[in-house]
Amino acid sequence: MKHHRIVVGLSGGVDSAVTAHLLKKQGHEVVGIFMKNWEDDDDSEFCSSNIDFVDAAAVADVVGIEIEHVNFASDYKDRVFAEFLREYQGGRTPNPDILCNAEIKFKSFLDHAMHVGAEKIATGHYARVRLNEATGLHELLKGLDNSKDQSYFLHRLNQAQLSKTLFPVGELLKTQVRQIAEEIGLPNAKKKDSTGICFIGERPFRDFLNRYISKEPGPIKDPSGRTIGKHVGLSFYTLGQRQGLGIGGIKEKGAQRGGGEHTPWFVARKDMANNILWVVQGHDHPWLLSPQLEAADASWCSGAAPATGRYAAKTRYRQADAVCDLASSATAEFSLAFNENQWAVTPGQSAVVYDGEVCLGGGVINSATTLA
Repeated sequence: MKHHRIVVGLSGGVDSAVTAHLLKKQGHEVVGIFMKNWEDDDDSEFCSSNIDFVDAAAVADVVGIEIEHVNFASDYKDRVFAEFLREYQGGRTPNPDILCNAEIKFKSFLDHAMHVGAEKIATGHYARVRLNEATGLHELLKGLDNSKDQSYFLHRLNQAQLSKTLFPVGELLKTQVRQIAEEIGLPNAKKKDSTGICFIGERPFRDFLNRYISKEPGPIKDPSGRTIGKHVGLSFYTLGQRQGLGIGGIKEKGAQRGGGEHTPWFVARKDMANNILWVVQGHDHPWLLSPQLEAADASWCSGAAPATGRYAAKTRYRQADAVCDLASSATAEFSLAFNENQWAVTPGQSAVVYDGEVCLGGGVINSATTLA
């Protein structure tokens, strides 16, 4: 086995820690880098990279590697956070983790790693990379642990990035990763997985957005056109949202299409032009079900759009693969027609296309056709 100089993104979590250990064990020259991507109120209770860096440094000590602290906050603010705010202000629901991977972890971080003499980089993502001998292309594969697979977040990686990237824990189950961490005495072996967007952390989402996005209250209406409440600003809601609507008490028998006395309300549409939030009762209301979507800003791992045909896709993370037919144009746009209606397909989120275990790439959802 050829040994490489590999830079590992050490986040302070158990997955990247075990990644570093596995590569060191294989005989590679391993260096750890801790990426600082956010600076505003960073020492608050919700988003403290200081604690994560202490954990990452402790891991580096146990594994026996050097660690460097690198600040990518400026890149992050320009390339990820600014886009995040633009999308929310426009009434869409972006996925900043996908943008962060494409712009920071596998661009700024990769560039920095190459600059310090790395041949490869590695992260603790649950995914795999395989060289297809027949085509000469590097393929992005799902992680072997289906419940942890993160290929959805990595679908914008290109050939240059995939050829330089290793995902060691993608070959393992999460339970195995935890077990290895305990066996070698990692200080973060039992550390809980981070959740939420890195710059928001566990803080209330609406409170965070309030600081950056202007809000214009307006009416909440049901499908009959009745005003049943007041929203705080369309940017603060996403399709399929059930909590935080402030209309929980307004329930009537015989409500719209399958609704009932105890049927919850869901956000179904956002009319930006007229500042109206449309809500429906019932999880399976026709306004929430889509047989087809249109996507743009496509990015394909191979560098070219897949042939028109039958594939599977996810329109949100942790969703089961849904059988669909893909039609793409020569531009960065494509459409997906699903065998079964998809629930709350949300503009701004990503539609990611799969051929079996191979992640082909995807694009940003522009619009979706609903049943009514």
